[in-house]
Amino acid sequence: MSEFVTGVTFGGAAWTPSFVTDLNQRACIGCGRCFKVCPRDVFDLVERDEVLSAEDFDDDYGDFEDDDNTMVMSLKNAADCIGCEACSKVCPKDCFTHQHKAA
Repeated sequence: MSEFVTGVTFGGAAWTPSFVTDLNQRACIGCGRCFKVCPRDVFDLVERDEVLSAEDFDDDYGDFEDDDNTMVMSLKNAADCIGCEACSKVCPKDCFTHQHKAA
């Protein structure tokens, strides 16, 4: 059984951070919520064409058919993640995968 890195909240409760390990760019709608809420420099908005072709993009509603400048989020510096999971809490498309780090 592996032990994970843990911390303590101001109130004294144990807390185990869960670090971002992956971002599903096919599901990302480029809303920027994760970018805005992240207290570190973990994410970057990039043009969809740099990452995915139009056929790969998950566009359930046809919203982006004529939008050549659609942006998606990318992991700019995952090593800066502090494991707060704020990105996942604000993401409307559940794009993030997190993992605890072994001590």
